[in-house]
Amino acid sequence: MSVSEPQKTPFYDIHEQSGAKLIDFGGFMMPVQYTGIKKEHEAVRNSCGMFDVSHMGEIFFTGPNALAAVQHITVNDAAKLVPGKAQYSAMCYENGGIVDDLLVYMLAEERYMLVVNASNKDKDLAWMLANNPHGAEITDASADMCLLAVQGPKCVEVLQPLTETDLAAIKFYTFNTGTFAGFGDVILSATGYTGEKGFEIYFDRTKADPAAVWQAILKSAETAGVELLPAGLGARDTLRLEMGYALYGNDITQDTNPLEAGLGWITKFDKGAFIGKEALLAVKEAGVSRRLVGFITENKRDIPRNGYRILDAEGAEIGFVTSGTQSVTEVKGIGTGYVKTAFAANGSQIFIEIRGKALPATVSKPPFVKKA
Repeated sequence: MSVSEPQKTPFYDIHEQSGAKLIDFGGFMMPVQYTGIKKEHEAVRNSCGMFDVSHMGEIFFTGPNALAAVQHITVNDAAKLVPGKAQYSAMCYENGGIVDDLLVYMLAEERYMLVVNASNKDKDLAWMLANNPHGAEITDASADMCLLAVQGPKCVEVLQPLTETDLAAIKFYTFNTGTFAGFGDVILSATGYTGEKGFEIYFDRTKADPAAVWQAILKSAETAGVELLPAGLGARDTLRLEMGYALYGNDITQDTNPLEAGLGWITKFDKGAFIGKEALLAVKEAGVSRRLVGFITENKRDIPRNGYRILDAEGAEIGFVTSGTQSVTEVKGIGTGYVKTAFAANGSQIFIEIRGKALPATVSKPPFVKKA
């Protein structure tokens, strides 16, 4: 059986010409770094960084039953959305396990865009099509959609000259559709995965030239005198982990549910029926036996990694690490993992098994980097 070749985003040639280190991620050849993870991370925290995240999936729900279809498969309440608003949500299996986490955009009455993780796109699309009793029109537009994330405290200085939209007026999890870099019908969304002020820029590659948009952003930064670095998946991961944002495949999977994963705040039991509701109600009634927590290692050189065991003071296993790194900003070992509920309180002492040794850590509620 032949192994399929990784796909390429519309910005692949730019990444290659820029000397980016490219890896296969989610079935796409993606830049993991350009000038270095630490430098790119610091650029986003202090100035501005630009990520190609065109590997993400964009699936449109349209028609008179679009809202009912979205409500059926997601745990958040999409009925609360109005055109120009987005929300973070998740899809669950009947047993409460997580299919994927995603963003839901209300573009207009009877028109929604669901943005899903690249590695899950085909699985998610099949799940949506198989669970569409309301008969919404479901269209996968991922192949034509480009997505750039421009993140950092100076992002408005860089992007504002390229659009007539007042970017400063776009509040978190809202968006505007307009002209950008000379092209129309571009979605400018105040969302992101870094914890910084930023925008995600969606556009159709058949209506706007990806290379022209990329170069326009770089040129605008240069004109504004703002340091903007193209950034890769490595910095994207360290940035999101400093904020404690979940990563599908690590922190949330089909074997975890939203309540134990700290996503009870997006699980709206009062909105009506949705897939997984009964199982999640049972979990809520019984109480979760484990929780996803953040933690900081006592020694900054002790770096936790996915799959490491979490122990109690007597050496008994009480959980496992889901994500871990050394914080670029704080220069300390940080991570997330599932622990038994008795050890989930902020300040609890736990131990991470690293290189055969039980090394001390303290449960600490994210974000690990405090923003002003």
